[in-house]
Amino acid sequence: MLWNCFCVGAGGFLGAVFRYLLGFLPLSDKTQFPVITLGINILGAFAIGVISQAAVRYGISDSRWILFLKTGVCGGFTTFSTFALESSDLMEAGRCGMSAAYMVLSVILCLGAVFAGKMIVRG
Repeated sequence: MLWNCFCVGAGGFLGAVFRYLLGFLPLSDKTQFPVITLGINILGAFAIGVISQAAVRYGISDSRWILFLKTGVCGGFTTFSTFALESSDLMEAGRCGMSAAYMVLSVILCLGAVFAGKMIVRG
């Protein structure tokens, strides 16, 4: 149990640091659309799709690797709480249309990214 917690924590550290570093990309624009968070969530969804399918296809049964990659790295990297905060901030700023677009795009594109990740591994 302790080793599993270490695997999740180590992966979470890596995922969170990578997310933090991506926040420095100069992608801000005047519309204030949260492009970086959207991109992080799409990339994280794609990664978890690849990891999940690769585990099935290649018989990766070591649960510690799965905990490290899926729960740790992907969990630390993706930003659902930030997504929720940015959505509510956009609504409070009177940008309800932009908030709705952000929410719809996040759900559709992240689901698509999971399916794409799985399809790539399936071949």
